[in-house]
Amino acid sequence: MKKRISKVIVRDLLLLLFFILYFVFFKVTGIGIPCVFHEITGFKCPGCGITHLFLALLRFDFKEAFLCNPLVFILLPFFIFYFIYLDYAYIVDKKDNLVTKIPKAFWIILLIITILFGILRNIL
Repeated sequence: MKKRISKVIVRDLLLLLFFILYFVFFKVTGIGIPCVFHEITGFKCPGCGITHLFLALLRFDFKEAFLCNPLVFILLPFFIFYFIYLDYAYIVDKKDNLVTKIPKAFWIILLIITILFGILRNIL
């Protein structure tokens, strides 16, 4: 169990370090990861604005974060909980984890909402 805890901690710290380095790089240079979909089509994909959303969250500017990408802003707490639960399930070696308990209909509905959001944000 200690080995699993250390693996999760190392992975999460490396992930956090990567994001911090990316945001520092972005703040200093202004160069971010471009959206290939937006570059090719000129339309915003459902994920466009995530970098700016996280930068706004780091400044505790929740209004700006919401305006950058409302869908991700609303879904972020659920995904944070989901990934924390997955870490917990891995650490305690639970076989009946949350992945198998979430119905496929939920993921299909989430996909439909994401597609509709992508369409609506380009119409409005």
